[in-house]
Amino acid sequence: MAIEVVDLTEADIPGAIQVIQQAFADDPYYKWVFDAPTFNKQRNYASLSARCHWGINNALFQVAKDTSSPNSPVLGVSCWLAPQPASQPESWYSWTQSWILSFSQLCNNVRYLGHGGLLTNRYWIWKQNQQEAQAQIWDDPRGYYFCNIAAVSPEVQGKGIGGLLFKTVLDKADREGIKCYLESSKDVPNVQIYERMGFEMRMEMECRDGDDACMLYCMVRDPKT
Repeated sequence: MAIEVVDLTEADIPGAIQVIQQAFADDPYYKWVFDAPTFNKQRNYASLSARCHWGINNALFQVAKDTSSPNSPVLGVSCWLAPQPASQPESWYSWTQSWILSFSQLCNNVRYLGHGGLLTNRYWIWKQNQQEAQAQIWDDPRGYYFCNIAAVSPEVQGKGIGGLLFKTVLDKADREGIKCYLESSKDVPNVQIYERMGFEMRMEMECRDGDDACMLYCMVRDPKT
């Protein structure tokens, strides 16, 4: 395979969504936050599509493609949010783009008559816990590169594609002297993989809804000189 990491384009979105849905099918967080009997794959596709379209202009959204194969299929996807300095207020552009994304998701709710199996109470439990964790962990006023999505097609996992996707942003963070942050919902083998990239465990975050809980592993990488 000849793997090339490039910025996401509209033409890549269907392939990127397919990779995300396949890679996260057995993800502990997804199993916790979605109700399997009522999960609507088409509604999830629409949500991811809105996120991808937003990410083209508002995030570091990249895909790994096999340029040696016909049509250069998407084999991996990553989405990173750029650092937001604590002293810098959100720009009108950023606020507007976030509003447009929220409106798109609202339209999807109407079109599909609901959230497609998303357990919204659990989603907000996670968001609250995430906010509290980041308040404790994030100590750099310049902000962090935040890994929002990292997915590799199951049939090519273990071939270094995820590492190539990470390297693009980690190298950028190193040049700028900026820390990176991620949350992994899998301890083994993900935490060990991220540790080899320079990430360190900072907190184990429990998201609990009654007797059902999901663990997320919060990790930070200091820039390398």
